[in-house]
Amino acid sequence: MTRIDIISGFLGAGKTTFIKKMVEEVFQGQKLVLIENEFGEVGIDGGFLKDAGIEITEMNSGCICCSLVGDFDKNLKEVLEKFHPDRIMIEPSGVGKLSDVMKSVIDLEKERDVKLNALVTVVNAAKASKQMKAFGEFFNNQIEFATTVVLSRTQNVSQEKLELCVKQIQALNDKAAVITTPWDEISGEAILKVMEQSDSMEMELLAQARHEKEAAEHAHHHAHDGHGGHEEEHDHDHSGHGHHEHGHDHDNHGHHEEDHDHSCCGHHEEDHDHSCCGHHHEGHDHSGHGHHHADEIFTSWGRETPHKYEKSVIEQALKVLSETEEYGTVLRAKGMVEATDGTWIYFDMVPGEYELREGQPEYTGRLCVIGCNLAQERLAQLFELA
Repeated sequence: MTRIDIISGFLGAGKTTFIKKMVEEVFQGQKLVLIENEFGEVGIDGGFLKDAGIEITEMNSGCICCSLVGDFDKNLKEVLEKFHPDRIMIEPSGVGKLSDVMKSVIDLEKERDVKLNALVTVVNAAKASKQMKAFGEFFNNQIEFATTVVLSRTQNVSQEKLELCVKQIQALNDKAAVITTPWDEISGEAILKVMEQSDSMEMELLAQARHEKEAAEHAHHHAHDGHGGHEEEHDHDHSGHGHHEHGHDHDNHGHHEEDHDHSCCGHHEEDHDHSCCGHHHEGHDHSGHGHHHADEIFTSWGRETPHKYEKSVIEQALKVLSETEEYGTVLRAKGMVEATDGTWIYFDMVPGEYELREGQPEYTGRLCVIGCNLAQERLAQLFELA
């Protein structure tokens, strides 16, 4: 199986720097092919149309770098046959549409042992607002179809501008994870987890809540035959949500959320703010939905945000959530957010108890709350996100 990642981004966004970071920090030892795809257009950098076909430009660190122009589909197949890579990273033209390149890979999935793995768009945080207006469809298409948006130069913009940038991106695509932490503060491994959607805080908390509820039910009803297999059926490895076979609903922007009935939590998608984890749920096994499971009564709320917090704000919020039911019946709360002093606050909460600690920078601030009858708008106010 060859994984194919598409790394798009407008001209000057920082795609090459991002790819270099990933190659150096994560993909050493893999047979990697990096494809620069001009998609049959005049190369902006070269200033002329290269000959059609495969042009090998360099090999380093086990990475084969080549340019494909002309018949992209045909040449991509030739790369697969010649190199049999573990991973292909495609860097489309800065003015190419992500959806066009994505379609080519989706078509290839039908006949070759390849998997469309990650749709990444690199966006210059300092220029995003202007570029959205100036370049419209071409710029926005890359954001709309991405599963992960990586912001570059976030260290060079004000907090206010960064938060506005994230809101504008989420207005175009509220399913994508948005990486806001400066690249020198976050590892390639952490970025890859986001790209491959193996870091779902919501799935982790739902799994914990379900396990506890089922354990309690099992103890209470152990005499009933119908509960013997109940536990076993749900013994998923929820840490394995990184094994999402993206199996994209490719007619739907590569995302499954629209088709996914989140009755698992007692609510449909419109009641449910899943931007908390910035991840899709393709890998979730809902085969057990014929039974009354914990998923059916739990709901979740959360956000991704670059907002910076005073520690006292987080502590007061956790105190209220752990000691009262003012915001619903909260069973779990977890998050990692940046503090105003530049450190990162990690927190966990269960009823009657909570903990705050300092941790490593995350790809962006994240908060997630699991419970019943959650007052979602008020939770947003509590965490200064309304």
